[in-house]
Amino acid sequence: MKTQTETHTQPVEQKLRTGADLFVQSLVEEKVDTVFGYPGGAVLPIYDALYRAEAPFQHILCRHEQGLIHAAEGYARVTGKPGVVIATSGPGATNLITGITDAMMDSLPVVVFTGQVSTAVIGSDAFQEADVIGLTTPITKHNYQVTDIKDLPRIIKAAFHIATTGRPGPVVVDIPKNIAQEITDRTFDTSFSLPGYQPTIKPNPLQIRRLAEALAKAERPVLLAGAGVHFADASEELVAFAEKYELPVTTTLLGLGSFPGGHEQALGMAGMHGSYSANMAIYEADLLINIGARFDDRLTGAIQHFAPEATVAHIDIDPAEIGKNIETKIPVVADAKEALNGLLEIDIECIDHSGWTEQAMYNKEHYPFWFERSDDLISPQWLIEAIYRETDGHAIVTTDVGQHQMWAAQFYQFDKPHKWVTSGGLGTMGFGLPSAIGAQLGRPQETVVAIVGDGGFQMTMQEMAVLKQYNLPVKVIIVNNEALGMVRQWQEKFYEERYSSSLMTENPDFIKLAEGFGVKGIQVSKEMDVPRAIKEVFSHDGPVLLDARVQKLDKVFPMVAPGKGNHEMIGVKRCEE
Repeated sequence: MKTQTETHTQPVEQKLRTGADLFVQSLVEEKVDTVFGYPGGAVLPIYDALYRAEAPFQHILCRHEQGLIHAAEGYARVTGKPGVVIATSGPGATNLITGITDAMMDSLPVVVFTGQVSTAVIGSDAFQEADVIGLTTPITKHNYQVTDIKDLPRIIKAAFHIATTGRPGPVVVDIPKNIAQEITDRTFDTSFSLPGYQPTIKPNPLQIRRLAEALAKAERPVLLAGAGVHFADASEELVAFAEKYELPVTTTLLGLGSFPGGHEQALGMAGMHGSYSANMAIYEADLLINIGARFDDRLTGAIQHFAPEATVAHIDIDPAEIGKNIETKIPVVADAKEALNGLLEIDIECIDHSGWTEQAMYNKEHYPFWFERSDDLISPQWLIEAIYRETDGHAIVTTDVGQHQMWAAQFYQFDKPHKWVTSGGLGTMGFGLPSAIGAQLGRPQETVVAIVGDGGFQMTMQEMAVLKQYNLPVKVIIVNNEALGMVRQWQEKFYEERYSSSLMTENPDFIKLAEGFGVKGIQVSKEMDVPRAIKEVFSHDGPVLLDARVQKLDKVFPMVAPGKGNHEMIGVKRCEE
């Protein structure tokens, strides 16, 4: 017989959820606001869960998986948040390989979710099966294949952590279809332990002191700023450090904008197509302080001629990069912001190096980037300058790879960080348009310009449909020289003008193409008409494509030939007084 004090505890009924539901909930918990995806058989459970959940994030349907991954890269580059991708198994996953590699080389935080065939048939060459783990192991920061539903939320949480901490990079999570379909009423622990992954954020104080002592003794110091300054959000600290000690500043291609291009101490980009002043400053320096750059070959030229008289200090969050290509006397493993703050806390009594700084500024003034104006045809460099003037230098600029990329780097001055989106390490044609989509979605209130070549544009031009579908006001500028311009330039300079498969005389009508996608198209072929055309482009409140017919034989100068040092640039001209 029951007494009045007896109570009955009813079992709490847990809501039944699929693995796909757990997946969506995990994205919500990571505060994801944008997903770039393309459905297919192995991810249908995930897409059904997205439909049912009415998830509080937008899903962007690109038209090819390469478009997905480059859009995610563009998003990550301008926001600092991870780009998120969903693709199906087999060809869906393999179509992402180029972009994953691109993100790995340029240290971009991207989390990629690929569908996979059910665990029961993995390894049997099932329909649309591909070994995603085997394919992506060399090109990711880490990858996972989920084999038990209880591990799914924990793996997703760890994936976001790995992608966004330390040196950023891509992480792949491969989800078999049966895991996404499995039903559970359980709640799973998401805590994780990664004892082998503990990035060093704070610098060793002794190494900071060593660097400060080297600066105190230096007669010809110079700073080199790379993309690591962007990732650490350390531009303000970089400017403060450079100004405190009146140091000339050079950047890498991906470091553009980390130090204001219009600053009086800025020497511009160094490397193969860098400025004379930047390359000569590094060549003649007795102290080179590298902050967040990885000394790739396009920066260094022939290694034996790179900073031959300099003591090299290298600040990098990735210890694997320090000493990998260039001998480093003062290694500092740390986040760039933390290292710069450590240096700023020390008052360093420097030798007077004003004469050195004056020499660097003399080179900057008398040996600038140059080009020859045409009386009729469009000079591509002048076209870039016209875009710069029309946007007041405030636009986010994305590019493909080649001549137009280098002209944009040279003639569009970046004074703010996170405005420059380009494929640096891998050099991926087709990057410009989809990365502009991601950049526009990440920074919807800003003007985004995709400066592309006629060759690279045709690799991912199907993404024009995305501009129309989501009414993204990206301005697409085709620098149309009817050639694979950089390939043609190399064939002219180093292969005795044997233009093997580099001329593109049968391009499509880009205006009709744009209109076929429902996008406004404009063509301009004379320099006198450029200002009017540019104004029309930027006054339009939707997406626009401008087909700019530029001089076909213009080359990118200066240039460092293969096997040469950066001090042996060709195409350097003294500015006429």
